[in-house]
Amino acid sequence: MLFMVLELFKSGKADEVGARFKSRGRMMPDGVKYHGSWLEPASGKCFQVMESPSRAQIDEWIGHWSDLVDFEVIPVVTSAEYWKTKESTA
Repeated sequence: MLFMVLELFKSGKADEVGARFKSRGRMMPDGVKYHGSWLEPASGKCFQVMESPSRAQIDEWIGHWSDLVDFEVIPVVTSAEYWKTKESTA
């Protein structure tokens, strides 16, 4: 499953996020794959695409960061998958 993950760095915590990432890496559980991320520097938001067999592994990963970051996780599919599904049900 693909997930769009919106991270919002807690007030004043961006430097701590960076320091933890540099020292420990992403700290992803087995089975979780990182596809890419994009930052909006002015707001402290980070947008990531992650892949995981289930939401449970994403929640485990969030547990390593939730003291510094608030998360919103949205299950997504590619547009190709979406339209293929729509065609097969028509």
